Amino acid sequence: MTEVEVVVAHQERATLRVGDVFLKIDADQARIDVEVEAMALAPIPTPEVLWRTPPVLAIAAVPGTALGRLGQPLTASPAAWAAAGAAIRKLHDAPLPPWPGRSHDEIATELDVECAWLVGNEVLPTDLVTRNQRIAEAALRPWTPAFIHGDLQLCHVFVADDEVTGVIDWSEAAQGDALFDLAILTLGHEEHLGDVIAGYGGDVDPDVIRAWWSLRSLTAIRWLVEHGFDPSAPGCEVDVLKAQR
Repeated sequence: MTEVEVVVAHQERATLRVGDVFLKIDADQARIDVEVEAMALAPIPTPEVLWRTPPVLAIAAVPGTALGRLGQPLTASPAAWAAAGAAIRKLHDAPLPPWPGRSHDEIATELDVECAWLVGNEVLPTDLVTRNQRIAEAALRPWTPAFIHGDLQLCHVFVADDEVTGVIDWSEAAQGDALFDLAILTLGHEEHLGDVIAGYGGDVDPDVIRAWWSLRSLTAIRWLVEHGFDPSAPGCEVDVLKAQR
């Protein structure tokens, strides 16, 4: 008998796996609209949409295995990471999606609010937050908008035989900074940044990627804590912040 696996479940959404089918349940239909349209527009492998009956979206599993998961040992080869970089470049070179992403001001405001929360609630030491906020501000320079995935965690990129077989979870796709995608993919795994850049090609500023590492970690911690995740687990967001200089 096919079992039902709970992939993720929290107050905002849930994802279940039944055999080779994933059922994504989301009360925010706008978020599902973005996911479906982004997968249709993206010029790289994405899951097949099987059916949609709000609030449920059914998609097929993609072949291969994920590059890895934040905080866990990795087994994917440097060539697989380079292939991920090449796929991301193809996405970033594609025509922009018709909906905008977040503005510099919105991101800067979020950074200020989350840093104040981290310090005010004594979640992290003040000097750690202050140092990383200073580093993060370098990400908020002018950029040319690209078609970005928006949540390109390494567990969202699937590979087989050192080729990308699918990229999942497109609900955050939008116009945005191309280096944000590269940063999210390599968050906590700086040792593979060179492989990703080699596959991506072009002029990439590693300092801006490092700035996005700080910004992403600072702004994600409250959400992670409130939704039952542990950002202080080994190799995860708090460790990323501690490693930043």
